[in-house]
Amino acid sequence: MDTEESSVQLADLLQRLTRRLRRAQVSQLAPLGLTPAQERALRLITFSEEPLRMTELAERLHVVPRSVTTVIDALEQAGLVRRAIDPANRRAIRLHLTDKGTAVREQMRQARRQASEDLFAPLSPGERDQLIRLLSVLDDAPGGWTTPQSPASERTLRDTAARADSSASGG
Repeated sequence: MDTEESSVQLADLLQRLTRRLRRAQVSQLAPLGLTPAQERALRLITFSEEPLRMTELAERLHVVPRSVTTVIDALEQAGLVRRAIDPANRRAIRLHLTDKGTAVREQMRQARRQASEDLFAPLSPGERDQLIRLLSVLDDAPGGWTTPQSPASERTLRDTAARADSSASGG
């Protein structure tokens, strides 16, 4: 198989696996009343060192700010987050996790973990480690498109989430 053909095959496989993972996440998150977009926003709010502004959340989600409004409306209606005026800039809105949002955090983590476990179950621990290394090389490489968030910030979020998952599972 030539390089061009293998690149297309890899892209197709990654797309199919991403769709499978998303369907599994939809299924696992449904009992919590969350969509994957809401879960991702809630996760970013959860792992932020200080309450995020709506625009910061949009940047981290790689979406336009008006798209975040719909997601936050749903999270606020569910009682998981609340909006508050930023005391340093009264024109800005900060997003705060509520007690209910904090309580759902572990259930959310378990739902994501189960969806991932279902997908990666056929792989041995060594194969999983190898796949992580290979995908990390791709993730860290300069891409063909730019995002408002740097790869370093993505890695920090990914590492923070992994540490939180690890400590929650006792490992």
